[in-house]
Amino acid sequence: MRQRDALLLGSALLSVAAVAAALVSQHRFDMQPCPWCVLQRVIFLAVGASALLGLLWRGVLGARVGGVLMLGFAGCGIAAALWQHFVAASAASCDLTLADRIVAGLGLDAAWPEVFGAFASCKDAAVNLLGVPYEFWSLALFALLAGVALRLIAKPR
Repeated sequence: MRQRDALLLGSALLSVAAVAAALVSQHRFDMQPCPWCVLQRVIFLAVGASALLGLLWRGVLGARVGGVLMLGFAGCGIAAALWQHFVAASAASCDLTLADRIVAGLGLDAAWPEVFGAFASCKDAAVNLLGVPYEFWSLALFALLAGVALRLIAKPR
């Protein structure tokens, strides 16, 4: 397997694993998501889909296109995680925020409420995992995926 294929496949799997971990946190440990949490799930899936596109579109151009899309979505994920931590978590309500409007506009909350439904306010959803805010784990993973994307764009071989 070529290095670029391994990076793309690994990125897709890591993105799906992030959403799976969020679902386990929600359904097994009753950590209900806020709108910004749900938006990050959507973004992880977009990063994963971009990686799969790059993998299926064989060749250097496919890897670069997948990498550019991954980088764009990972940047959105970084921004969402930072916004959640520094702004939304201290707000009394996070209803009708950009995150709410995006998820509702895509129709995901109505189609799959067990995956994309927001059931907590941002303040209530602020929890730590191993002493680190949950959204910082998400931020770190988005940063890692952005680094992989940069590698694919610069040297897709």
